Amino acid sequence: MSKFVDRPRYTCALGGALATLRVIPRAIPIVHASAGCGQNLYNAMNPGGGYLGGGYCGGLSLPSSNVVERDIVFGGEDRLREQIGTTLEVMDGDIYLVLTGCMVEMIGDDVEAVVSDFGDSKNPVLAVRTPSFRGNSYTGYELVLKALIKNYVTKSKQKKAKTVNVLGIVPAQDAFWQGNLREVKRLLQRLGLTVNTLFGEGETLEDIKKSGQASLNIVVSDIYGLEAAREYEERHEIPFITTEFPIGAIATENFLREVAQVLGLDPDLTEAVIRDEKTVYYSYLERIADIYNDIDLQRYAIIVGDSNYAPAITRFLSDELGWLPELTVITDFVDEHQQEKLRSRFNHFESGISTAVKFDTDVSAIKKYIAEVWPRNRNERYYDSLSPAVVVGSVYERELAAEFGFPLLPVTFPVTNRAVLNRAYVGTNGALSLVEDMITLLVAGR
Repeated sequence: MSKFVDRPRYTCALGGALATLRVIPRAIPIVHASAGCGQNLYNAMNPGGGYLGGGYCGGLSLPSSNVVERDIVFGGEDRLREQIGTTLEVMDGDIYLVLTGCMVEMIGDDVEAVVSDFGDSKNPVLAVRTPSFRGNSYTGYELVLKALIKNYVTKSKQKKAKTVNVLGIVPAQDAFWQGNLREVKRLLQRLGLTVNTLFGEGETLEDIKKSGQASLNIVVSDIYGLEAAREYEERHEIPFITTEFPIGAIATENFLREVAQVLGLDPDLTEAVIRDEKTVYYSYLERIADIYNDIDLQRYAIIVGDSNYAPAITRFLSDELGWLPELTVITDFVDEHQQEKLRSRFNHFESGISTAVKFDTDVSAIKKYIAEVWPRNRNERYYDSLSPAVVVGSVYERELAAEFGFPLLPVTFPVTNRAVLNRAYVGTNGALSLVEDMITLLVAGR
């Protein structure tokens, strides 16, 4: 039986689709849903994603059919047809995607038939069914990508060697998506690869259109982007690999070696890149060694996050920062097979430390898990407390952190108390930013 989620860490599939289109230049979403859906989702995704903003055609500029009772009774297809025509006339875009909400899906509007009426339009109009009962915002990301891969990406028999696409970093749902994509691209380019991140800095619809020329898709996630990768494989014959979400020097080294091995890249170049990255990384990390040791900045850690961040941050804190992660809670809806895969990411830490791993979407359950892994003081004469400690999670962990007196670093959605621009946490550069943020928490009062 599924659990009730009182404070979800994601939106519905429509919200994820809107956030994904928000970051594609000149892509125009047309919401076919009840009045208020687009506005409410914008109000969730904008602050939760570190203040993503409305962009070129989002937020309050979002075209929407805003179906009402009359449309629900008699069908909303005519209203949608009118809205598409108006949007094509008023909104200057290069592609238009009709995204559906729950109500129009329940009454059975034939969205594909309506969209087919605009087959002769100057720019393509696609339909993507994104009601909430298809999944959450991660699903919306996959659905938009699959629609583009199926109906927009150009088929190419000839693949370009050393050209790769990057999948698995979900815009807005990962508040640091743009900086993370930039860092992944930088690292892969150092191996001599041409890298298409689809949503990165300076990339456009043309990059998405040409993504069928890639020789490999790299999914930097165990959960997200897999459906899109399979769609690429089926329709464009592009194989894919999945890697860990690379945070820190150790994970980055493993990531670069894995990609290089699959693509048959020059091992000497790969090792030279790894050495250079580690040299720079540790030269910066060395600067905090004195303060770390002088005032003993080692901490216990409680990590609460999604399937990308939770395993990666836990391993990073243990193996590179020397902290003691006692509990990790993964907040996604994942099946048993996915849980098994994610649990494997917590094996064989170089530090030899192990952490308790839980899967739960309920915010209030985290306190219970803390009691399980570290029983409270029962007036024992001698008691080893879970202190000092740091919580790495979202703003939902604010009350938990305050109750225990632990500092909190919000990293995963929702991140409403941070404005995020180009910050990254993946790779070696991103890991330095993460260390900066963690240590700043501890020395902020000095």
